[in-house]
Amino acid sequence: MLQAAIAGALAGYAIAIPVGAIAVLIIHTGLTQGLRAGLAAGAGAATADLIYASIAALAGLWVSTFIGPLENPLRIVGGTILILFGLRGLWALRSARETIEPSAALEEARRPHHRTYLAMLGLTLLNPATVVYFAALIVGLPFLGGAGERLAFAAAAGAASLSWQWLLAIFGAALGRGGGHRVRRISAGVGNGVIVIMGALILASAVP
Repeated sequence: MLQAAIAGALAGYAIAIPVGAIAVLIIHTGLTQGLRAGLAAGAGAATADLIYASIAALAGLWVSTFIGPLENPLRIVGGTILILFGLRGLWALRSARETIEPSAALEEARRPHHRTYLAMLGLTLLNPATVVYFAALIVGLPFLGGAGERLAFAAAAGAASLSWQWLLAIFGAALGRGGGHRVRRISAGVGNGVIVIMGALILASAVP
């Protein structure tokens, strides 16, 4: 059981640590909306990893075979959402500069944290390659034979992902607190621009 948990933690960090659109979104949320919102966003992403790891643990390669044909359509949806999200953020910053509002982030900070959690959960679930990754690992590790070992693997993967996502949220919140209003605006603008670029790259990868 311990061996399965260690393998799951390593797998969770391996899927969570590479910097991608979700990592940028979590940092951006912490930067513009504060620590609690960032933690909610990180929890949403980690929950998606836990769900996919659990599905892979219970159904294995059957699920990855079923999800395979849906990967490109889901990439298109995810990439489009990211582009719209980034453009919305850039427009909000521009609108805030043209009005007497001190920052668009003030309005964003009022969003209920459960909505931030659900939005990040849904967006992370649009990456079905995660379940394929976990399924391949579970099938390839000989000591993950019984249901107990597989579920321990999935739980450890989710916990590892959560710890990393929360670290990103703390970093984003610290960056937002440490800088002045101008620094936060510049950082938010760069973050939204990166989100748009990543969304475009995801769309490009989905085109045959």
